[in-house]
Amino acid sequence: MQEAILAGLWAGYGLSVPVGAVAVLMINMTARTSFRVGASAAVGATTADALYAVLAVVGGAAAASALQPFAQPLRWTAFLVLSAMAIRILVTAFRTSGSAGAHPGGPRREMTPFRSYVLFLGLTVLNPWPALYFVALILGRQAQQAMTAAESAVYAGAIVVASASWQLLLAGGGAVFGKLLTGHRGRTVTAVVSSVLIMALGLGMVMDG
Repeated sequence: MQEAILAGLWAGYGLSVPVGAVAVLMINMTARTSFRVGASAAVGATTADALYAVLAVVGGAAAASALQPFAQPLRWTAFLVLSAMAIRILVTAFRTSGSAGAHPGGPRREMTPFRSYVLFLGLTVLNPWPALYFVALILGRQAQQAMTAAESAVYAGAIVVASASWQLLLAGGGAVFGKLLTGHRGRTVTAVVSSVLIMALGLGMVMDG
């Protein structure tokens, strides 16, 4: 059970840490409005991550039994998908050179907590990245060893905790750390950290196999 918790936290931070366009918007919006509005945005983004994580756990568990004979190729496929994601995060961070995160046109001050929640829920749901990420992770883990229902629930819960803690950190630090996190150096550092986490997840699947 402890392994499922740690793996879920690792997976959640691997997805959430890179400061992309949605995170930049959240930070800038919090700086221009209030922590309450920013926290609502964080909860919205976390809700989307939770939905994708639960769907991946349920769908992954069902698919894993059918794909069990192909466990080794499945592990390598998951590793390649996660490696491609890690590389893409790094390339995007270096390519933008901070220009994309400078002033992404934040919402006005009349943004309410409810509108903020709905906005960031929608923005995150429309992003196919979390779905692909979680499916690759779940199928890779199931190829290693089938998770019980309790382990799956704990794993998904840990993902949600990791996502929520990072999103709330971004919202809470919006006014203070906005320029630091959305500048070229901040985006590069978070991209490197996230890429290392994701690559470690992929390597762990292959090595355990």
